[in-house]
Amino acid sequence: MFFSKSLTFDEEEITSVALATGLTSVGSSIEAEFIERLKAGDAAAFDTLVTRYTHDIYALLFRITNDAEEAGDLTQETFLSVFKTIRKFRGEADLKTWLFRIAINQSRNRFRWWTRRQRGKTISLDAPFGESETPLQETILGSFVNPEEKILRREREKVLTNALRELPDIFREAVVLCDIEGLSYEEIASVLEVNIGTVKSRIARGREVLRKKLVDI
Repeated sequence: MFFSKSLTFDEEEITSVALATGLTSVGSSIEAEFIERLKAGDAAAFDTLVTRYTHDIYALLFRITNDAEEAGDLTQETFLSVFKTIRKFRGEADLKTWLFRIAINQSRNRFRWWTRRQRGKTISLDAPFGESETPLQETILGSFVNPEEKILRREREKVLTNALRELPDIFREAVVLCDIEGLSYEEIASVLEVNIGTVKSRIARGREVLRKKLVDI
């Protein structure tokens, strides 16, 4: 795919090191304690949660909605919903996957409301991210080698953003979660609350539609 991702260590390497040093159980224990603090209404724990996941949630919602203001509002609504429902979290999925599920549901609910009002709006990728002055395309694409490449990548990103926006919601959600967020089929199935077969079908169909739209870039 054409989407850029942050450079990460190989997951198998991390897992093997964690197992060798016993860090997996320690990490699980710390995470479980953190979740219990959230359920107990610990304000400091909730502040940590917001700090840790705001960028991930905002980035997901921006790619789903293609609307900076909308993504910001939905991010706030997502964390408000999390605050109200954290006691229902049972650990069937990891915390980030659960947060993504809530964010997707918030997006769907808002989209249905805006559709009824026949709202239409476009945005500029030069809009600043949050309270910073960093343009959104910089947040999405990262830094580049030279100005010429930066311009070319910006143009490709605009075409991709428009192509994603034209995808049916069910395909766009699946493609974003897989090809941009890097979630596994199992995680996507948990976020979207569908089976893995449906996830694979939506991703394949979404990629096919995108491929046709992007044939010239």
